[in-house]
Amino acid sequence: MLSPNDKKLGNLDPFYRPSVAKPKTSAEIISEARNALRTVRTQRPFTPQEDQRKLFGPASSRTPENRPPSSFSLHASSFESSDSRPISGTRLSPLELKPKAPASPTTKEDPCLAFPKPPVDPVKIRRVSSARARLFRAASQVAFLPDRTLPSAERKKTIESKERIMMGDSMVKINGICLTESNAIGHLKSHPLQLTYGGGFREIQEQEAASLPSHLRSGGDQGERRLRAMSCPNSSDLSSLETNTVSKANLQEKDTDSEVDDIFWNTRIVPILHELEKGENTETVCAACTQLHHALEEGNMLGSKFKRRSILLKTLYKLVDVGSDSLSLKLAKIILALKVSRKNLLNVCKLVFKISRNEKNDYLIKNDGILESLLEVLRNEDLQSNTEAFLYCMGTIKFISGNPRFLNEMISKGAVEILMNLIKQINENTKECSTCLPNSGHLLVQMTATLRNLVDSPLARSKLLSINALPQLCVVMGQHTDDKDVCTNIARIFSKLTSYHDCCVALANYSRCYALFLNLINKYQKKQDLVVRIVFILGNLTAKNNQAREQFSKEKGSIPTLLSLFHTFYELDLHSRKQVGEGEEQPKARKPQAQVEDVLIKLTRVLANLAIHPGIGQAMAANPHVVGLLLATLEYKSIDECEELVINTTATINNLSYYQVKNSIIQDKKLHIAELLLKLLMSNNMDAILEAVRVLGNLSQDHDICDFIVQKNDWWIV
Repeated sequence: MLSPNDKKLGNLDPFYRPSVAKPKTSAEIISEARNALRTVRTQRPFTPQEDQRKLFGPASSRTPENRPPSSFSLHASSFESSDSRPISGTRLSPLELKPKAPASPTTKEDPCLAFPKPPVDPVKIRRVSSARARLFRAASQVAFLPDRTLPSAERKKTIESKERIMMGDSMVKINGICLTESNAIGHLKSHPLQLTYGGGFREIQEQEAASLPSHLRSGGDQGERRLRAMSCPNSSDLSSLETNTVSKANLQEKDTDSEVDDIFWNTRIVPILHELEKGENTETVCAACTQLHHALEEGNMLGSKFKRRSILLKTLYKLVDVGSDSLSLKLAKIILALKVSRKNLLNVCKLVFKISRNEKNDYLIKNDGILESLLEVLRNEDLQSNTEAFLYCMGTIKFISGNPRFLNEMISKGAVEILMNLIKQINENTKECSTCLPNSGHLLVQMTATLRNLVDSPLARSKLLSINALPQLCVVMGQHTDDKDVCTNIARIFSKLTSYHDCCVALANYSRCYALFLNLINKYQKKQDLVVRIVFILGNLTAKNNQAREQFSKEKGSIPTLLSLFHTFYELDLHSRKQVGEGEEQPKARKPQAQVEDVLIKLTRVLANLAIHPGIGQAMAANPHVVGLLLATLEYKSIDECEELVINTTATINNLSYYQVKNSIIQDKKLHIAELLLKLLMSNNMDAILEAVRVLGNLSQDHDICDFIVQKNDWWIV
């Protein structure tokens, strides 16, 4: 008799009975198989942080003889005093207009008779608009000599407006001023008001042209024309008169401003300079420098036009020899604010660079706000005449950009836009002149290294996208393909940017980048640090963009270039394995071997991504070089030795095995592939087992593979 538990067990279905499910359609089966085609992920190449802050790191391709020094001595004597002179120290006196007297008196009424007028108070000049002020000064200071004397009572009367126009000889008389016809028309249109002695204005009373004397209507004889020309000023004389009058008013204002500057200088600046000259201790001098900068800013004395700038600079230059980093930063900030140029600009940039080489001084740089002054140099100074100064200025910015505490400040102050503007200038100059600026390559190394640090920030990445910076960086790579340092830095920038979808799409849409990357791979095939990043970038571009896969494959020699690189590093890997097998110490050989394996890992990822495209995948499956290198990798690499490389290689074979084409090398070597996959099935690595099963799933459509699996059933049972 069965127990209650046995009865329950008897009611259960056999474990092997398949559950009733809706059968899948052919389309669903194909879709599932299609989904087995997968992209491969990998880590971004590692960039070690440099031990010392230098313009060029230990991995630089530049020799010490061909690069600017990072160590140098700098003293007060290094600065030039000539730069401290103001732009103009000479004040020119205005020229006075002396009108010509008539050659001989005449009994006829002179058509150009003018009346002397009293000078005008400068205060009233400033009250009127600039246009009216010029008219006011010109009219009030015309003092031509008349050919007859007027009674004193008549001179006190208000001048009647007498507009006389002569069309015959193109001469016009307006309020005692002789003008040509064209100037008279403009004068009447732009000066509808007449001046009186009291400074007031009233409407001009125009007279009919018929009231002109008959000798003016007929034009007169040539002698009278010459007499009028001598006694009447022309338009250029009037213009000169107005200019001189305005110059006098400007000089009066400058004299007033100079008096104010003198008072401010003596009361605010001179006491601080005395404190600096005493130099009792560093803290006191630093505090005095801070006060000096605030006072100069308050008195609007910063810049290059202040007349006592030379005294300031000479005093500041002497303090450079004190040798204090905190003091030197304060001095540099004031010197830069005074807009020095040429050698002095170079020396002050070197001074800040020297301080920034010590990472411990980063807090001083942040507290003193010298970053904004350095960015002002890059923004406002001329690149072509200050390339070396820009080099050391950028060196400082590169150092501090490696400190995460500076990133937000640098980006908010426009560092990304400034750097890209400089890069654009260099690109345009190289394109126009077919030659690079002196030291432009050295400068580009610093700028691209700084951008490499900045792109860690999401805000910097969005700024680069908004200003379309990625094509400009590609242009730099194209123009400086011979400069490995520049190309490596830009490759590092792209390897970071393409890890983000929006940046990856932006670079993929720039179709010229693919030919550029292939050219660099061919040129630097054995330079691991550069090619590993370019291949990583290509892997990112082809990961999720079918159009990028197609564009890359259409470039001339794209697949052969990848296979050539694969073969090069495959041989290097075999060579390093032999060195280890012959008894060489493992740590010495392991590092280069790991670097070689890293290139192979990135390469197999690109091949796996390209194989997703139907046209490219079928061509690769029929390519004996592609399949041969992949199988060779599985033959000599074990899962324990290099897990990522073996898994990536198996995933690539899986993508290629999807395509059932007649000339497929995968189908021709399916039994050999099945033998290699058995090693992965016996491993303890679940990722490797999963990839091996996927390949066997594709290959099992062939009866030979099914028979092979049945024959090897002992492996499956184990």
